[in-house]
Formats: sequence, structure tokens, C-alpha cells
Amino acid sequence: MMRAVVAAAMLAGTGSGSGARAGQIGPEALGSLPPADVVILGEVHDNPIHHANQARAVAAIRPAALVFEMFGPDEAARAQGVARGDAAALSAALGWEGSGWPDFALYHPIFTAAPDALIAGGALPRGTVRRAITEGAAAPFGPDAARFGLDRPLDPADQAAREALQAEAHCNALPPELLPGMVAAQRLRDAALARATLEALAAAGGPVVVITGTGHADRLRGIPAALGHAAPDLRVLALGQTEADPGPDAPFDLWIVTDPQPRPDPCAAFKGG
Repeated sequence: MMRAVVAAAMLAGTGSGSGARAGQIGPEALGSLPPADVVILGEVHDNPIHHANQARAVAAIRPAALVFEMFGPDEAARAQGVARGDAAALSAALGWEGSGWPDFALYHPIFTAAPDALIAGGALPRGTVRRAITEGAAAPFGPDAARFGLDRPLDPADQAAREALQAEAHCNALPPELLPGMVAAQRLRDAALARATLEALAAAGGPVVVITGTGHADRLRGIPAALGHAAPDLRVLALGQTEADPGPDAPFDLWIVTDPQPRPDPCAAFKGG
């Protein structure tokens, strides 16, 4: 059973989700999320339940803009005049086929849930992300790097924690010397999504909904942290969706736990035998 919101303390700190209580929720709560300027809806990318939940939340929020991790500004511009109900045309405009993302049919209901919302993309070219691995996040991001905190090194404990997360995410198969670069690439992507969110907010007004992987919804290290640097007065609500209980210290304002999607072991290729 999904438990109701359990934490008694109100969220504190700059940019918290407008008085939301931190804790696990059930999908029925998606129809009445706390008000915010930006709502970040996390997902496990191939889990259909997560996308159905996102569509449900988007229909209730009625955002002025939708920001997606899955494509960039050029693809978003091509999609602006495409009928939201035409899944094939929308997928083609976004260059979805062959992109490596799960079937567009999983995401299409999110678009149709907000038929008048501005579509925005926060993805960066792969070459730009690769630059961060060797150069750090600030240089490939550009002149606004300081605004999003990319000019500052992480606290050593935070750096170590992020490297551990990257190692786990890559099946502990990466050489240790590569992990700092992977952390830099993640910081770059989070900042790019935060920048796209602020641009969408300026262009369309609020609220803005961000569709992204649950890791990017992490309030301590993801898009909310980058927004906290750039626009500390913004009301941000971060909702994570996971396939296992993240525990009471989950780095989200709210979270939903679902059954896992059946899939092959992503680490099988790295295992001997």
C-alpha cells in the first residue's frame, strides 16, 4: 500500500515546494499537488506507470510550459506547430525514433495532457556533455556557468558521494579516474535543464513542469540545486518516482514507489561467467 505523506515537518530552506510536506504519496495525490512555480516530475525512463503518473499530474497542474530531458531546443522548436494528438508527427518532429529513449507511446500522453503548453527541451549535444568529462562543467556550459554554481568545486564529501552514485549507476565498471568527469557531466546536464526551465518560465509564465529522470529531480544534487543557485526565490516542487523505497531521507519533496518494470539486468555485460 502506498502510504500517505508521512513527514510532519514542513519543508524548510530556499526554493522549497511551497509548504509541501516531505514524504511518500500515492498516485491519487497527483491531482492536488502543492502549488509551485516549477514542478519536477521524475521517472524511471522505461517504467510505463511512471509516465502515466506524469500525465496525470500534468493534466491537473495545467502547466504553461513542459520542459523535457529527452531532446534539445532545436527539436522543441520543430514541435511547436505540430498537433499534440498526432503522435507520429510529433515523434518525427522531435527526432524521437533512433534517439535511444523508450517508445514515444509512453511519453505521448504527457504532451496531450497539456495541449496548449509550450514545449521546451533541455538536452545538450553529446559532444558538449563529453567536453565536461575532460574540461569540467563550467567551460562547455558557457558564460552563465557561475549563475548555476558550476564555477565552484563541490565540497569533498559531496564530490565523493556523487562519484559513488556514478559508480553504482555504471555497475561499478568505470575506472575510478573517470568518475570525477562523470560527476562534472551530470552537473552540466542538471544546470542545462535548470537553464531551460528558467527560459521556459520567462517565455510562457508558470507553472513549468519538467519531465526527467528521477536522478535529476534530486533536491540536493539535481535540477532543484541548480535552480537554487540561479533563482533562489523560485518555488520548486521535486517529485521522484522510484522502484524501491528510497527511505525517509529521500532527496525529494514527495516521492512515489511503484513496482519495478521487468527488464534485463543492465549490469549483466560486466559480470563474469
